[in-house]
Amino acid sequence: MNTDQLLIVIAISAYIMSTLALFTYFLSRERLPKLIGIPFAFLGCGVQFFELAYRYATSHIWPLTNLYGSLSLFAAMSVAIFIGFALKYDLWFIGGFVLALSASFLAYALTWNEGYLPAVPALQSYWIKVHVPLVVSSYAAFMVAMVTSLLYLIKYYGERSIAARFSPRGSLQTAAAGAPGLGTLSSAGYAEPARRMVGGDMPELAEAAAAGDRFALWLSTMPSLAKLDIMTYRIVAVGLPLLTVGIITGAWWAKEAWGAYWQWDPKETAALVSWTIYALYMHLHTRNSWRGLRSAWLSVLGFASIMFCYLGVNIWISGLHSYKM
Repeated sequence: MNTDQLLIVIAISAYIMSTLALFTYFLSRERLPKLIGIPFAFLGCGVQFFELAYRYATSHIWPLTNLYGSLSLFAAMSVAIFIGFALKYDLWFIGGFVLALSASFLAYALTWNEGYLPAVPALQSYWIKVHVPLVVSSYAAFMVAMVTSLLYLIKYYGERSIAARFSPRGSLQTAAAGAPGLGTLSSAGYAEPARRMVGGDMPELAEAAAAGDRFALWLSTMPSLAKLDIMTYRIVAVGLPLLTVGIITGAWWAKEAWGAYWQWDPKETAALVSWTIYALYMHLHTRNSWRGLRSAWLSVLGFASIMFCYLGVNIWISGLHSYKM
């Protein structure tokens, strides 16, 4: 096993350890698994970036010229973006999902490791050092946003299932109608039903938790739906500018390499579709009726389009950006 392979093994092992610890923290909310998982997340991310730098230093070939290097950077940037938001907003509870996906993508990247091969002529440009990192970093941000969206959906539908069991009793539903602090969340910009509390959770959730319902107790430890929605919005707000600049620099690179800024190549078209979905997300999120559930589903749809653009087009569809043999 050479140094490059050893670094990858260390990174994947660190991601697996962090995944197990942070998943345990997600399910139990005990402090110890969190304290174990965080250092492993830092270790795996740091080793990955070091491995990419090591490949470049030893081969003098830019490591992002193939799908292996691109996926490796995608995994590392996903963890890096997650760590950045977790440090600022205490989002460590989503780490198990992010680290599991990152480890999976890094393991899949190994199947595309072609060694130290020089880039084809079209890729031998300074633009590759600008365009690819920008686009891959945007994909990473959208992946983290997809995770927070999925957790929003888990909590939303979990609350509905609890409300369906507790609402027929009528006690809390009646009290909610006249209780202070209920109604439209004007301060947060959320037009929620009268039954939803200012914190963003249904009152039935508190009743079920007080009654000892384990699922309700667990859901209560998650941030409110409003907070999860805002977190997704802020992460997408990082990814969309990166994708925008990435598409622009890609057009400049295409002009230099192929003689035209835009050729409606499958990759270009798919990237434009993904950009449109996330631009719609940012626009529609300004409307009260689109915040929350609709935005969460739109974020999930957007990441599905990103995966098609990133892997589906590159692997299965012939074009200027294809990795098909």
